[in-house]
Amino acid sequence: QVQLVESGGGLVQAGGSLRLSCAASGRIFNTYVMGWFRQAPGKEHAFVGGIRRSSGNTYIPDSLKGRFTISRDNAKNVVYLQMNTLKPEDTAVYYCAARSGTYISISPREYDYWGEGTQVTVSS
Repeated sequence: QVQLVESGGGLVQAGGSLRLSCAASGRIFNTYVMGWFRQAPGKEHAFVGGIRRSSGNTYIPDSLKGRFTISRDNAKNVVYLQMNTLKPEDTAVYYCAARSGTYISISPREYDYWGEGTQVTVSS
């Protein structure tokens, strides 16, 4: 089993920055892929980005590239989501997820473990 706990959410003004953290515990392997998703009210989970724990390779959708970056610290079992130039439309609950495998999937159905999420609210 893998446990994931997100932190770092909060209220920020448009244009501001936040860094979310995802602490993993349990049987987390270097072969795992970590993903970030977000869910706005009334909407489905949307892929925000992912990182391969082994190589550090990341994938960020073009719509978020340049504002969002992902990094990891395997020694601490933590994955980070740095969000800059935040916009009101970034308001959502942000979730960390993990899957075993070699590629970064954008589908939430392919992730086996999920955290409980952290709220990010961007005011205009």
